[in-house]
Amino acid sequence: MSAVVIANWKMHGSGSALSAFANQWQALSDQPLPNVDVVLCPPGVYAQRAQQLLPQLALGAQDCAPEAEGAYTGDISAPMLADLGCSWVIVGHSERRQGHGETDALVAQKARAAANAGLTAVVCVGESLEQRQGGSQEQVVSAQLQGSLQGLAAGEFVVAYEPIWAIGTGHTATPEQANSMHEHIRQTLVQLLGSRGSDIALLYGGSVKPDNAGELFACPNIDGALVGGASLMADSFYAIAKAASESGRT
Repeated sequence: MSAVVIANWKMHGSGSALSAFANQWQALSDQPLPNVDVVLCPPGVYAQRAQQLLPQLALGAQDCAPEAEGAYTGDISAPMLADLGCSWVIVGHSERRQGHGETDALVAQKARAAANAGLTAVVCVGESLEQRQGGSQEQVVSAQLQGSLQGLAAGEFVVAYEPIWAIGTGHTATPEQANSMHEHIRQTLVQLLGSRGSDIALLYGGSVKPDNAGELFACPNIDGALVGGASLMADSFYAIAKAASESGRT
């Protein structure tokens, strides 16, 4: 499978920052990046402009509502995102789970809504530092997968493993830690979905940078990355995408 590299800008950016990013990306990307799907998930208010400035990148959203329409002030539905041109949407990011109290059941609702609208859901899972130190990380992630993938079929989603203790902290799971958890996730997906679980892309998210991307992508169970802070600058995000492109996946 092709590698997948997703930029999650979170609540960062501006119109001028997006224009600067686009200008620098155009200057860097005179040659195509084969064997990698590159996705940009800016704040929703900049999605349409991102599509206009960077048509060569796939467009994604950072969240979606579980409902298709209705009296839900402030929410954006998956069909609306698809209508805008999005093809990806992140659901269940740890910042949504922690800061907004999102449960596995709600994440599954959002992922199903995304699939029904023709979007690929990026379903996020990951353990806290306390859970890692207590040795329960595999049980925690297995439970999140079982709860967050209810009603989904292979081909409708990818999984992003993001150890909470490595998000925005500058600490990155070692390649061995990340690969081990990705292997566990793969085994869990096969248990849940049968042989098709082997075909689902598994992304690592947690302080991915140009200087560690190549080492992470060399791991046999890591198929790409969900990139936070390092995706805000075109040069660093391009370097990560280039490392994914050169990782040998087809």
